This record gives sequence, structure tokens and C-alpha cells, in this order.
Amino acid sequence: MSDPAELSLLTQVAVFHNKRAFDKLVVKYQSPIRRFFLNQTGGDSQLSDDLAQDTFVKAYLNIGQFRGASSFSTWLYRIAYNVFYDYTRSHKLTEQIDQAVALRTTNGGSASLRMDLQQALSILSPAERTCITLQLMEGQPIDKISEITDMAQGTVKSHLSRGKQKLAMYLKKNGY
Repeated sequence: MSDPAELSLLTQVAVFHNKRAFDKLVVKYQSPIRRFFLNQTGGDSQLSDDLAQDTFVKAYLNIGQFRGASSFSTWLYRIAYNVFYDYTRSHKLTEQIDQAVALRTTNGGSASLRMDLQQALSILSPAERTCITLQLMEGQPIDKISEITDMAQGTVKSHLSRGKQKLAMYLKKNGY
């Protein structure tokens, strides 16, 4: 932990349950966490807000478990990753139905529809999308992604490589 101001806020929250100190941490990290969820959910802002809120509630309730072995942001992204993992696991059936409908719509739809980033990310596996999102959109290095996802660094590198190849092929196929 390198930021003394952040360490002070964390201590105030953990020891004194200071909600104003936690509010400052939320303000600092709400945009990156929400952006992480927006990329994971295909741009669903309402779901992203709900997942971000769950993340911060869990962080507040478990702040005493933060030991400083990693940065607070890594710890928070780990909670966010777990919140998203729990959400996708509990909604797997409806997600599969939604994907089947989306595939039918895309195949029957107009070729002139613009491809956007969310569509490109949707072709990736959840693990690839998480690694790509954390590295390319959140600027996290491989070692931090490994900590956040609890994957070995080699596994993270594999997901990044496969994900980037899939994205490149998809973009090339769609005229980009």
C-alpha cells in the first residue's frame, strides 16, 4: 500500500466504521468499478450499477479482512470479480437463452448494422472478457489480473492472447 491518505481512510473505516471515509473511497473507485461491470455486462448500465453497489457493500462489510498484502484497488477488483462471477453463475440459464436469441437476431439482421465494442467483447469467453477488460480498459498489469481473478499468470496470458486473437478476427471479419 503506497498511498498514505488511502491507508488513513481504510484505517478509519476498519477501526471506527467511519462511513464518510468509506464514501471517499467509493468516490475514488466507483467509476473504474462501474466501467469494469459495463464491459462485463455488455453495456447494461442498470445491472452494472447494481453489481457495483453490491461490490461496495461487500467491501464495506469485509474491510476488516483487508490486510494490505496487495493494493486496495486490487482487493476491490477481486471483490468485483467475485460479485460478477456469482451473478453469472446464478443467471447462467437465462444468459444462454439470451445468447441464442441474440445469435438468431444477428444472423437474420442487416449487415449494415455497426459493430460496437460491446458486440466484439460478447464473442469472448467470460474469462477472456475479464482479462481483456482488466488489461486493455482498466490498465491492470498481468500480475494484478492474476491476483484479482485468482488465475495463474500463465493462464491470464493465455486468456489475453486468445481473447486478442478472437477480437482481431472478429474486427477484421466485420470490416475494421
